[in-house]
Amino acid sequence: MSWMVILMASLLQAAAGQSQEATFVEINGEKYGAQADDFGPIGGGRGYKQIIGKGDLTVKNLDQLIDALGKAKAGQVVFIPGETEIDCTARVYIEELVLQVPAGVTLAGNRGENGSVGALLCSDALKTPLLIRAAGPDVRVTGLRIRGPNPKRYLDHHHRSFAEGRGHEYYYKFPTSAGIGTEHPGLEVDNCEISGFSHCGVKLSRGDRHHIHHCFIHHCQYNGLGYGVSHDTASSLIERNLFDFNRHSIAGTGRPGCSYEARHNVELGTSLSHCFDMHGGRDRKDGTDIAGTRIAIHHNTFRAPEHAVAIRGVPQETCEVFGNWFPRHDSPQAAVRASAGTHVRNNAYGAAPAVMDPQPQAREKAAATQPG
Repeated sequence: MSWMVILMASLLQAAAGQSQEATFVEINGEKYGAQADDFGPIGGGRGYKQIIGKGDLTVKNLDQLIDALGKAKAGQVVFIPGETEIDCTARVYIEELVLQVPAGVTLAGNRGENGSVGALLCSDALKTPLLIRAAGPDVRVTGLRIRGPNPKRYLDHHHRSFAEGRGHEYYYKFPTSAGIGTEHPGLEVDNCEISGFSHCGVKLSRGDRHHIHHCFIHHCQYNGLGYGVSHDTASSLIERNLFDFNRHSIAGTGRPGCSYEARHNVELGTSLSHCFDMHGGRDRKDGTDIAGTRIAIHHNTFRAPEHAVAIRGVPQETCEVFGNWFPRHDSPQAAVRASAGTHVRNNAYGAAPAVMDPQPQAREKAAATQPG
């Protein structure tokens, strides 16, 4: 009951936020923050222009879904209609089920069509290592609600593990969960609501050309993990999503090849830690200071009071932070923690926004105090 209440409250907050609060501001003819595009509203749903309303294979229960995914060929659509609910809990718990989407196949619901909230795929098993796997390149997952088992922060468990010295082995005795994952290029996730995964909502392990857009990703906030979209050595474009109640909405290991462009996303207001992240060498303990290869963070709106961006090392190429609106931060130093290789410029700050650029020495001092 409590988890469903949280979900409904978050949905209402997102809808109210989009209708009552501006997602961008215009100053001297230039726009700062997130704007919708021709495909529809930020976060998808009602008004989204790329909704799929039918498929080559239509399913209404888990057995039919597994069978259809086993038969589907590249270019085909496996469709789950309306408000269908498919609960994977028992088979995830007993059989370690992972739904395998073949290369080039689309797994679709119709979120936003005629008011539909979209079909639901869920697992309530705390140990859900991955619910949906892209089994090859160019998989699309669209128009679905994908709900994991754990929307909580578990701050007490994290404290016992690390502040009290029990360590990583103790911490990982508590199982974790992830939503959609891939090791292949070209994953597209759009017009989905993804929530309640303790590790991450979308797990991009490897590959390029990933595109995560027009989704609502929330309540992925287990302390120590808790990522909306995570990257290992993958690269992606992340745009026009709503984020809320995550620890880091976007995160990366910082290993060479780990890159992302994040544009026109909205942080709705609650975050356990900084919102957009890239780890550095000290996090990996690999003897380097590398924080990814290439990062671009532009034209996003951050309503959460925590630091919006933390780049915890030096990118191999560059990190550009520009065109964003930080309504809860009154200066670049309050919004962004970074050091050499990160260029913060031409952003708007404050509820009565003003454009300013940081002093380099202040930015580097802030980076030196950033926790791991």
